[in-house]
Amino acid sequence: MNRAITIVFCLYTFIAIGQSDSELYRFSEDILSQIDKDTVPWKYQIGATALSFSGYYREVLQIWDKNGVRKPKTTEQDSLFFMNSKKVNAKDYIIKQSKNAQIVIINEAHHMPKHRIFTKSLLKELYANGYRYLGLEALFDSTINVRKYPIIESGYYTKEPEFGNLLSEALDIGFTLFGYEVSSNKNGKEREIEQAQNIQKFIESVPAGKVLIHCGFAHAYENDYPAWEKAMAGRLKEYMKIDPLTIDQTMFLERSNSENNHLFIELNNTNEPIVLINENEQVFNGNINQTDIVVIHPPTTYVNNRPNWLIDGKKGYTIPPSKIKNNESLIILAYRMNEFDNDGIPADIIEITDNHIPNELYLTKGSYTIVIKNKKYNIIDKYEIEVK
Repeated sequence: MNRAITIVFCLYTFIAIGQSDSELYRFSEDILSQIDKDTVPWKYQIGATALSFSGYYREVLQIWDKNGVRKPKTTEQDSLFFMNSKKVNAKDYIIKQSKNAQIVIINEAHHMPKHRIFTKSLLKELYANGYRYLGLEALFDSTINVRKYPIIESGYYTKEPEFGNLLSEALDIGFTLFGYEVSSNKNGKEREIEQAQNIQKFIESVPAGKVLIHCGFAHAYENDYPAWEKAMAGRLKEYMKIDPLTIDQTMFLERSNSENNHLFIELNNTNEPIVLINENEQVFNGNINQTDIVVIHPPTTYVNNRPNWLIDGKKGYTIPPSKIKNNESLIILAYRMNEFDNDGIPADIIEITDNHIPNELYLTKGSYTIVIKNKKYNIIDKYEIEVK
């Protein structure tokens, strides 16, 4: 898995440079057509990420699974373990454990916006627990702490709305953001070493304060990892002599067909991310001894054709019928006030076509610019709203 991640990272870096920002948020039909025409072996990984940028979660899962899916093997022992364990709210557990940690490291799957939503849900209480710095593998923006919001050029994955919301929320709360990715296209062991060194240099250069690190996949692993010897988290632990609190969200990834979900996903009927605590009061860490905690997200349900986790305490804004004319296919984007004209990241996006018919954006309180584009990506309407 690590080898594929490295290849895709290099590819995404290349795409980020060459991509037309004016057509970054596209109709699903256009993205799917591009995937069909693509000939590179990793086209489904590229395509799933592109779909995530515009909020097509069902299609994200379908395309990602074209990489190949093995139906997980489940045993009676797995079922008994889950049933006999306490199901504890993952956010509450992590916040409690963070009080005794100096560094928290949490990972994501790059095609899963809900992982960013979960990290965002931790921010306020982590700040209350003394966390002041947020390091992001995906961030390439030295002026974001002055500007106070992310822009298209801030990074590749950060173009996705929920990643943009994560960054904006962190800045609003008072976090100082920093990127720590390698300075050139280093891969494998060299990349893990330099990432850890970059984090260490940053921490040693700023006033005291706890640190949250948001990374991808196996970079959160603490212990020996054959392909890299050690991942970023393990290197950081070694260099700083600090044992980080490490959290894995990627062990149990949701699939397009629920029959291919791991048993733990399907048994999580709490409608919230959970951790499992066994009879000895030990938290489940996946039995591979790489992170301290494994988060188990529930299966997604849909509200008006949109993932339930996307609502995330937001308020719904319904597009007025007068703005949807002649059954025309439209992309509708909501930008925080003054950010559209300054290359900001949309807070939410919906597509209105025969196949995608939601007419409701999910937004936090505040002022927004609503931008409506037609099938040719021409702006046909722009207006301002206030979400109270």
